[in-house]
Amino acid sequence: MKHALAIAFSFAMMARAWAGPADVVVEAERAFAADGAKRGWIAAFKTYSAPDAIVLRPDPVNAKESLASQPDTPADTSLKWWPVWAGISQSGDLGFTTGPFTIGGDKGFGHYFTVWAKQPDGAWHWIYDGGPRNAAPSPLGPDTEPAHLPVASVSAGSAEAAWAEVGALEETLARAAATDAKTAYLAYLAPDGRMMGSPAQPAVGRAAMTTELQARGATITLKQLGGRAATSGDLVFTYGQASWMRDGKDRAGHYVRIWQKRGPTDLKAPDLKPGWMLVFDEILIKPPRQPS
Repeated sequence: MKHALAIAFSFAMMARAWAGPADVVVEAERAFAADGAKRGWIAAFKTYSAPDAIVLRPDPVNAKESLASQPDTPADTSLKWWPVWAGISQSGDLGFTTGPFTIGGDKGFGHYFTVWAKQPDGAWHWIYDGGPRNAAPSPLGPDTEPAHLPVASVSAGSAEAAWAEVGALEETLARAAATDAKTAYLAYLAPDGRMMGSPAQPAVGRAAMTTELQARGATITLKQLGGRAATSGDLVFTYGQASWMRDGKDRAGHYVRIWQKRGPTDLKAPDLKPGWMLVFDEILIKPPRQPS
């Protein structure tokens, strides 16, 4: 109980200090959730997904195509969710939100992660949505004021430059993770970032992220599949395949990440070097195949 209260207090303090430009994606997420509560999550997902949005079913597929065959009625309003952390690019065209979700009240709970992209008409639609189930409900309720990731003070100068730089880092991380996953990730994880994937609550801070990494495999095979960079070149979304061994069994799934370019004033720790850092990372395991 004390641990849960400490987490809630920590988020509340960060929210007061970091409120800023990411409010636009928080508002988009809240409108999305409100639509789901009114019309059902299927209708809301169809409305708020971008034409090129992806979901994991269990491999990446186009969200609109995946949802097309699912009826809007009768409306399923059992899925509830709310944002508690958000970030946005300098250019204000790429952002993210994350927070708890519940299914049927206390029948299931977890944390979602949504990547938002501003469309040509100025509207916000998501390009990725997904997240893991948790073993316990979050201590952060719907009234939690979302904390904000500070906007980067530097950038790569363009989306193309950012994509090339992050692509090279994805390859470097993949090579290192194939030998020592924990060390490989810790070299890039921002101390104020988040990690998800295990049944535990999202990992916030270095110690919690180290524990989250220990729940994964000692070595992980990674392959980038896609993503998007902000036009300002300071924020990049990537996703890809992941495979590892845990408890003597082969595991497979997908990773989702947010990279942020950081300058000397953005580092939050004296021992870190300027450059690209992981501010969010999740690994979602594929469900076991059902016998035919």
